[in-house]
Amino acid sequence: MSDLGTVDLLVVGGGINGVGIARDAAGRGLSVVLCEKDDLAEGTSSRSGKLVHGGLRYLEYYEFRLVREALTEREVLLDAAPHIIWPMRFVLPHSPEQRPAWLIRLGLFLYDHLGGRKKLPGTRSLDLRTAPEGKPIKDGFTKAFEYSDCWVDDARLVVLNAVDARERGATVLTRTAATSLVRDGDEWAAVLQGHDGGGEVRLRARGVVNAAGPWVENIVRNVARQNSSRRVRLVKGSHIVVKKFWEGEQAYLFQNTDKRVVFVNPYEDELSLIGTTDIAYEGDPGDVTVEDGEIDYLLAAVNRYTRKQLTRGDVVHSFAGVRPLLEDDAENPSAVTRDYVFDLDAVNGKAPILHIFGGKITTYRELAERCLDRLKPYYRQMTGPWTGKVPLPGGDMPDADFGAFEASLERRWPWMPADLRHHYARLYGTRAERVVGSSESLADLGRHFGGLFYQAEADYLIAEEWAATADDILTRRTKHGLKLSAAETESFRHWMSERMGALGP
Repeated sequence: MSDLGTVDLLVVGGGINGVGIARDAAGRGLSVVLCEKDDLAEGTSSRSGKLVHGGLRYLEYYEFRLVREALTEREVLLDAAPHIIWPMRFVLPHSPEQRPAWLIRLGLFLYDHLGGRKKLPGTRSLDLRTAPEGKPIKDGFTKAFEYSDCWVDDARLVVLNAVDARERGATVLTRTAATSLVRDGDEWAAVLQGHDGGGEVRLRARGVVNAAGPWVENIVRNVARQNSSRRVRLVKGSHIVVKKFWEGEQAYLFQNTDKRVVFVNPYEDELSLIGTTDIAYEGDPGDVTVEDGEIDYLLAAVNRYTRKQLTRGDVVHSFAGVRPLLEDDAENPSAVTRDYVFDLDAVNGKAPILHIFGGKITTYRELAERCLDRLKPYYRQMTGPWTGKVPLPGGDMPDADFGAFEASLERRWPWMPADLRHHYARLYGTRAERVVGSSESLADLGRHFGGLFYQAEADYLIAEEWAATADDILTRRTKHGLKLSAAETESFRHWMSERMGALGP
C-alpha cells in the first residue's frame, strides 16, 4: 500500500474530459491526482469518429449554442495541436428524398458563421458531373455541397493532455481504479486499487471530479455512495475500416434513408473510416462489440451513393464505442443531446464532488474550463483560465504551420524515409526528436517490427506515455496495428511482454 498524502483534486477517469480537467487544474496551481481504471483513452475516447467538428446535424435539433461552442473550439484546438488535428473538406451529395437543398444551404450558412470561422475555408457547391470529387459517386447524384471540419487522432489527444498534466505537476495513475470515496470532514478519503497486483493507493483530496464517462453512474452510486437526479444514456456507435476507394483527400458525408448521416473519411493514408451507428446500449461499456447488423447498415448507406459496391469482404477492421450521453428522454438515440451538465455536491462549502454527465471530444477543453470555474469557490488559490492559448505537447510550431515543420525535419534527418518522417511528425510534432534521439540511420532506431514501426518509438511510448501492453501502442498510441501482418504483430507482442517483464512492477 502507498499513501499519496493530501492533494487538492482527485480526477476519476482517463478519457478526454478527465485528462483535460487534470491538465487545466495542474496549470492553475492545484495539486492533482488522476486515476484511470484501464489505459488512457481505452474506452469511448479512442473509439470516436475522430473528428473535431461543430456537429452539422445537431442544428436540426436546435442545438445552436452547442454547435457554436464546438465550432469556436474547433479553431482553438487546431492551433493547439496542428500535428494531430488538421482541416478536412467534406462532400455532402444532395439527396432530395432526405432534406431539401434550401435546408442544407441554410444549415451550412449557419455552420460557416456561428463559430467565428477564421482559418477554415467556407462552403461551396459542387457539380458532381464535372468535379473530381464526383468520380466515386453514382450518376444519379449530380449536386453536392462541400464544407470544412477537422480530423483528430482522438487517442493521442487524450495522451497529450495527460503528458502536459504530468509535466505541470499532476500524478497520472493508469490501470488504477477508484474503489472507495468517503467524505471525511473537509476532505475525501480515497482508496485506489491497481490492476494485476498493482497494490492499493490511499490519498485524501480536498475535492473530486467524476469524469468516468460511461461509468459515471457507477462512481456516483457504488464508489462515492451518492444519489443524483442526472442519468446517462449509453448509445453505441460502431465504425468499419475499408481500403480507400477514391482519389483525393476529401471526405464524404452521406444522408441515409433514416435521416441519419454516415461519414466516409480518409484514414491512415490508404484506408477509409466509415461510421457511425446510434444504437441504445444497456450492457457493460467494457464489453461493447460491433454487430453484423451494424456492418450491413453502414455498407448499405455507402453503397447507395458510390459506384464501388462494398461487401463484408472489404472490411479490414471494425470497432465500437459507447457514448455516455446526457439522458434527456429523447425517443431516438440520434436525437439525444451531445451537451453536458455538472452535478456538484458539497457540505458547508467544503469537500466538493463534481459529476460530469455527457460531453463530446470537440468541447473537452471548454468543459474542463467550466468545470474548474465551478470549483473556483473551493480553491481560492486557483489561478484563471489558460488553456485557450497554450499548445499541447508537440504542437508548439511557429504559426501552427505543420507543413513548414515537416520540411524542417527533412533537413534535419535527410537519411530518414519521407513516410517515416511524416509518421513521427504527425504523432509527436516538435517532440519527434525525443523519439529519434541521436539516431543517424534506420539501424540506430533499433529493431524493426514492420511497416513504419521501430523500437525507438516503442521505447519512447513505454518511458513517456504510460504504454504497458502491445495494444496500448498498436491500437491507441499509434495505429501500427492496422499495418502489421499477423506474424509481425505476434512478434511485437512477444517483445513487449518480455520488455515489460524485464522492467518489473
